[in-house]
Amino acid sequence: MLTTLAAAALALAAVVPAGTAAEQTAPDYVRVDVLTVNGSGCPAGTAAVAASEDRTSFTVTYSEYLAQAGAGAEPTDFRKNCQLTLQLSYPQGFTFGIAQADYRGFAHLQSGATGLEQGNYYFTGMSPTARKSHSYHGPFSDNWQATDTTQWDAIVYAPCGERRLFNVNTELRVSAGSSRGTSFMVMDSTDSNVSTRYHFSWKRC
Repeated sequence: MLTTLAAAALALAAVVPAGTAAEQTAPDYVRVDVLTVNGSGCPAGTAAVAASEDRTSFTVTYSEYLAQAGAGAEPTDFRKNCQLTLQLSYPQGFTFGIAQADYRGFAHLQSGATGLEQGNYYFTGMSPTARKSHSYHGPFSDNWQATDTTQWDAIVYAPCGERRLFNVNTELRVSAGSSRGTSFMVMDSTDSNVSTRYHFSWKRC
């Protein structure tokens, strides 16, 4: 699914008029470092970040990001969150924004239970993007995937010549509702273990 989305993004870039941000080439190198990790969904050492080899995106992998409710769950387990502060290194003369965010994981929701994923991101010192929510309803027991896309003319870029820290906020919630048994929602993937992918939009300053 991620491959299909990436192909679609490349196809869109090919038809955008010359001179727009979507047509700009990625820089020669990109490095993403995690500076701080906070939240009940990402205890220390359970979140990893890496830039893709083609510098068109970066991924965040979680290993303990699970919200649950119902039988056997603790009262605080229904909501988990994670805030990451990232530092990106790339050549001078470039800046970036985020064109698309892909979230994925697995959910097991009993009949009557609901799950919710939401996320946003922002550069330090700038306004956060709006939180976009995606809801799931039981009975449901399968992989889930949610995509947030920003129109090219609405992408927020880091100011040219400044290296702003990049912040990622995500949240999972599970409500037992009228269900019986345990319901849960996980931010990861059973196949590739890549839970979120943020697609760059690069432009030259």
